[in-house]
Amino acid sequence: MTRAAYWFTQDLRIEDNSALQAVLARAHDVAFVYVLNPADFEPRDYQVKAMGLNRWRFLCEALTDLNRQLYRRGHCLTLLVGEPNEAISQFIRQYNVQTLGVAHQVGWYEQQALANIEKQHADLAIVRRWNATLFTADEIESGPLGSFSRFRNTMEKKGTPVSSIVPVMPQPWPAPYTGDVVTGRHEAFVSQLHQYESDVQQGKIDSSGDSQLEFVGGESHALKHLQTYFESRQADTYKQTRNELDDWLSSTKFSPYLALGNISPKQIWQRLKQYEHEHGANDSTYWIGFELLWREYFQWLLLQNGKRSFAFQGCAKDKPLTSFYPERFAKWCKGETPYPLVNACMHQLNITGYMSNRGRQIVASCLVNELALDWRYGAAYFQQQLLDYDVASNWGNWQYIAGVGADPRGGRHFNLEKQTQLYDPRGLFINKWNGQGTLMPLDSVDAADWPI
Repeated sequence: MTRAAYWFTQDLRIEDNSALQAVLARAHDVAFVYVLNPADFEPRDYQVKAMGLNRWRFLCEALTDLNRQLYRRGHCLTLLVGEPNEAISQFIRQYNVQTLGVAHQVGWYEQQALANIEKQHADLAIVRRWNATLFTADEIESGPLGSFSRFRNTMEKKGTPVSSIVPVMPQPWPAPYTGDVVTGRHEAFVSQLHQYESDVQQGKIDSSGDSQLEFVGGESHALKHLQTYFESRQADTYKQTRNELDDWLSSTKFSPYLALGNISPKQIWQRLKQYEHEHGANDSTYWIGFELLWREYFQWLLLQNGKRSFAFQGCAKDKPLTSFYPERFAKWCKGETPYPLVNACMHQLNITGYMSNRGRQIVASCLVNELALDWRYGAAYFQQQLLDYDVASNWGNWQYIAGVGADPRGGRHFNLEKQTQLYDPRGLFINKWNGQGTLMPLDSVDAADWPI
C-alpha cells in the first residue's frame, strides 16, 4: 500500500473513472487535487483567454459537485493554484506522494506537463488510464488513422466493442493523509473557490458576458440529464432535429458534461444501447452513436498529430489562403458582421456559452471564407467561450472546416443565405438573438485606407 494522490483533469466524476479506482485500490492514504492555472484567465494566444466567464462558472459548479461527493466519502478536493507542472510537483514533494493517478491526456500541453512531472520525480509511480474515450490505445489500430469514414468503418466492423463501465470502489475508501481534518479542508476548498469566483465577479479575471445557462455543471447533474434525455424519447427523432439552431430538446446536450468528464462516453454509449434494446434502434439512435464516434476520432487524431493539430497549415499540403484582419475578427467575435445568421449565433454563444453544431459550422465557415481570417483565431475564441470546449473536438473540427485536417475533400464553405433559408426561414432565431440589430460592414476602410 502507498501514499497516493489523484489529479483530476477532464474527468470530474467518481463513476466510471478507471484511473481513480486503480489508485484507490492500491492506496493506504490518498488526497484528491485539481489545478487552477491563473494563466488561463489572461489573454494569451490569438488575443483571447483560455477560460471565459461562462466556462469558468460551469467549471466551478462541477468542482463543487465533485467536492461534495468526496466529502460524503470522508475526503475533500484540494484546490491547487499555479502552472500545473509546478503545482503538482510541489504537492508531491510537500506530502511525499509515492503514487500519482491521472487520466491519459491527448492535449499537447497536458502531455508535456505530465512528461515534466515524470522527469522530476524518478521514484514516482504514475497510474494512467483512458478515462475520456470509448476505447483504449490497444483497441485502436496502429498506423495513420486516415479519414473519419475509414475510422468509423473499422470500428463498426469490429462491432464497436466498448468495454464495461468501471464500478465505484465500495466504502470505506483509503484514509485522508494523516493529520488532515477533512471538515476543515472541505471548508477551505469552498472558501477558496468562492474567493476565486469573487475575483471573477469583480473583473479581476474576466468581466465580459452574461450567463443564461440551462446547464448546471457536475456529475450528479450530468447523470440526471442522461436519464431525463432518454426518458423523454427524444432519441427517437435526434437525426431529424439535431440541426435545429436553438431548442433544448433538439440535440442531446451531452457535450458540456463530456468536456469536463462529468460523464464518460462509455456511460452514454451503454445507456444508448439499453435504450435501443428497450425501444428499438433507428436512424436517430444510430446517429447518436455516430456522433460519439466522431468525438472519439478527434481524440485519437489529436494524439497522433500532436502540434500539427494547432499549426496554421495543419496536415494539409498547402497553407490556407487566409490572413488576419483585427477589425474583422473583433466584429465576428461580437456578432457585428454583415450576416444576420452569423451575428445571432455569436450572440447566443457569448451569452450562454453554447451554440448548436450547425451554428458552429456556419460561423466557422464565415470566418474562414467570407472574412478570410486565420482559422486558429476562431478556434481559440471557441476555446474561451464554449462550455463544452474539448481540445480534440474543437481544434479538429476547425481544421475540418479550414481544409487543413485529415478530411481528403478539403475545407467546407457554407452558403450563408441558403443556410438561413434552411434553418431559420422565418427569422425566429435571428430575431431572438438580435442578428439584424448589429449589422456592420466588414471593414472601416478600403484597400487604399479610405473610409468606407
